[in-house]
Amino acid sequence: MPAGAPSVFSADKGKLRITINGQQIGSEDFEIAPSGDSWIERSSMTAQVPGGGQIKANGQLRLSPDGVPLHYDWAAEAQKKAAGAVDFVNGTAKCVADLGGPAPLKKDFTFTSPNVAVLDNNLYYQYGVLARQYDWKTGGKQTFPVLIPQDMVPGSITVESLGPQQAGNGKYEAMRVSSTDLEIMVYLDGSHRLMRLDVPSSNVSIERQ
Repeated sequence: MPAGAPSVFSADKGKLRITINGQQIGSEDFEIAPSGDSWIERSSMTAQVPGGGQIKANGQLRLSPDGVPLHYDWAAEAQKKAAGAVDFVNGTAKCVADLGGPAPLKKDFTFTSPNVAVLDNNLYYQYGVLARQYDWKTGGKQTFPVLIPQDMVPGSITVESLGPQQAGNGKYEAMRVSSTDLEIMVYLDGSHRLMRLDVPSSNVSIERQ
């Protein structure tokens, strides 16, 4: 992106309420803001799994103004603690994870495009970042390489704008995110800010408070 060109991002900060079958189980605090010549997105979530224990996750994603990821740090806690980092270099994701073993786990993944969607486990505002990576002027179905850092798993997703739709108590700009085994509905306001996210297969809903 040329110097001085506008960013695909705009500053945002808030809290998401996480519910299963209408019952709140947790929340996520998020913020995205410019930092030098890049942007930093931070998410931190805590949830109580029904019939299970507490889970925590946090992530910090550094992106270029045009939406390409540069670096990602994460930490997660469920039955045990884990942490890791990813460096993105010319379409290659260099992943390191400390899962409590004698040595850190290292894996590299090479993607066909540097415009990788980082969608980590239990961090939902990252779908708000994806909504900015989507090219709204072009529209239609767009395919993104995707990385799930906590799992060290690469893949691809399809993102499609569905136009205005009713969800919950509001009318939003709807976006469908599909992978081979999952479909997620993302709802945005007129400025393409994340307002709501539904995972129909698991009755999970995430709403901006």
